[in-house]
Amino acid sequence: MPLAEKILAGDIRAAARLMRDIDDGFESAHDELKSLYPHAGKAYLIGITGPPGAGKSTLVDQITAEYRKRGKRVGIVAIDPTSPFTGGAILGDRIRMNRHADDEGVFIRSLATRGYLGGISRSTGDVALVMDAMGMDVVIIETVGVGQDEVDIVRMAHTTAVVMVPGLGDDIQAIKAGILEIGDVFVVNKADRPDADRTARELGAMLDMNVRKDGDWQPKVLKTEASRGTGIDLLVDEFESHRSYLFGSGAIDRFMAEKCARIFMEILKERLFAEVMMPLRADGRFDCFVDDLVGRRTDPYTLVDTVLAERAAIREE
Repeated sequence: MPLAEKILAGDIRAAARLMRDIDDGFESAHDELKSLYPHAGKAYLIGITGPPGAGKSTLVDQITAEYRKRGKRVGIVAIDPTSPFTGGAILGDRIRMNRHADDEGVFIRSLATRGYLGGISRSTGDVALVMDAMGMDVVIIETVGVGQDEVDIVRMAHTTAVVMVPGLGDDIQAIKAGILEIGDVFVVNKADRPDADRTARELGAMLDMNVRKDGDWQPKVLKTEASRGTGIDLLVDEFESHRSYLFGSGAIDRFMAEKCARIFMEILKERLFAEVMMPLRADGRFDCFVDDLVGRRTDPYTLVDTVLAERAAIREE
């Protein structure tokens, strides 16, 4: 029986195996995803992002517990950084969520970035799709610690929560630019620390300066203490409020159209790149191209034009 059929029948082991195949880039995983795609689209995706040390993993653990109290099945995709030197990753985020290990209503999958930028990994969206097809009501995606422009999660999750903490030094510098623009909910975690109120006020003031149209969602700033579970119920309420806004205002239609278009374009670019590169590597031309570029005997623009012209000629034949 194909893995997709087993997953739809409730086989957890089959889901874990397919997620592994997806992350390893196996071609066979594509056929399984094709079968699962029509059965997905029901789960609500929540992105948790923010700088390193903000307490994202502990917060995800508490959010999961709150959703379980409300009778929801929860999938968690935890992204960990990959070493640029060894290529390894500890995948330790799940350690903070260990209390959910025996809960059949929770499925946790750790992924390494494997050099992929933007705070997530290449396979994040497909793994979330599998969890969706498994019947998870909520899928929480925890990014690696991100900077101001690593905000790919906003294009994937229905609701994006930006987690900040007091004491990062220049608070304004930490929360400006891209981070301010992607959040649907802003969380000042570790709110028992000094200056938590000031951080929340400054963040709220900056959000108030953003120009929004009538009827647009207005992000709120909430304070939490994830280690103690303080403020988690209000945070989940805010997630549900944003969910109601998306579906009530019709904004979900625009979001889904943009998301589906992006997924199509990313897959197309990946396939076209592979189609062009594989023969170049196989016949050794790629190494010759690199030697010519290093020796300044040609330029990269001319080489790309040449390769594309050759591909066009092959199609005409």
